[in-house]
Amino acid sequence: MRGGTSKCWLFNAVDVDPLIPQAGGLDAILTSAFGSGDPRQLDGVGGGSSTTSKAAIVRRSSESGIDVDYLFAQVAIGDRQVEWGSNCGNCATAIGLYALQSGFVPVDSAVTTVRMRNQNTGAILTAEIATPGGMIPTEGDAAVPGTSALGVPVGLTFAGLAADTATLLPTGAPAEQISIENHTYRATMVAAGAPAALFDAADLGLTGAEDNRTIAEHLPLLLRLRRESSLLMGLSKPGDPITHAIPKIGVVGPPVDYRTSAGVDIDEDDYDISVRMLSMLAPHPAIGLTSAVAVAAASTVTGGVVTHNTRVRWPGSLRIGTPAGVLDVDLTTSPDGILESVTLHRAARRIAVAELFVTGPAPALVGLAR
Repeated sequence: MRGGTSKCWLFNAVDVDPLIPQAGGLDAILTSAFGSGDPRQLDGVGGGSSTTSKAAIVRRSSESGIDVDYLFAQVAIGDRQVEWGSNCGNCATAIGLYALQSGFVPVDSAVTTVRMRNQNTGAILTAEIATPGGMIPTEGDAAVPGTSALGVPVGLTFAGLAADTATLLPTGAPAEQISIENHTYRATMVAAGAPAALFDAADLGLTGAEDNRTIAEHLPLLLRLRRESSLLMGLSKPGDPITHAIPKIGVVGPPVDYRTSAGVDIDEDDYDISVRMLSMLAPHPAIGLTSAVAVAAASTVTGGVVTHNTRVRWPGSLRIGTPAGVLDVDLTTSPDGILESVTLHRAARRIAVAELFVTGPAPALVGLAR
């Protein structure tokens, strides 16, 4: 399935669970299926980029009020390993449509709501899909920044993001400072959507609206900042193996005129904040939805780096300038300013129903999207 600007292979847990013992475990199944260990992922279905090397194991939920549970996997490319510590909103968009098309939820006569739980983080998401007359859509004309492909429109909502400010801010402060080689970098660190550390672009000598080639020149520093942020946020301890999935790391700046990767000129009045994120070990071509949720959450933190750089035109709305274009985000807050929900408007499409032959300790045939 394609969800937003990501491509995700969705495995029905009914097919995968029996294979895990004899195939050497879920990591072995996925890295083989995707062809990891080769930067091109030549011997598998991975696309050689972080946005095309994603998977989810989907199952019917036994929990009241939840339709499906899913386990999200960010499959490494050059290494044969899998990151299990995160979530992906673009893939959740695809999972919502997949659950509807696969009969996991009853179809409503107007709009069908799919309630999903991400088992990695416990996050609850809802996908709303128009089903007029009880018809299940297979194609649509909805577009999103970052791809020219069209798809079925899906409204994806993240709810229950933070019970209070203490929950939202893992370090307890609206802004933190990290010093590296006698230079100080300011960041707001939040846990909403996904754990994220958002650094002030000015401290890196940037505006936050640069193209990804320029962002890539700062990759070594950004990776060091991610490691230090992980320690501050309590996501890892000194000596732990370094992970590249969380925290999400990015730079933010005020809106300025810029040109998208597709050559479209964006005026500073057309959006509210510039954001450039990393995805694993490279600049993200757009923005991950969990990162967008984190930015929206950080925009409610008084005294934070994001609020310092944001120029909000309309309450309850945030327009994020990304390398691919402007992403519109709707957010609701409680009377005391605590973020309650974030809604993003995406598009999804089923690409294939397939069988993958994977290598491992024992031959295994893995069925997908059944």
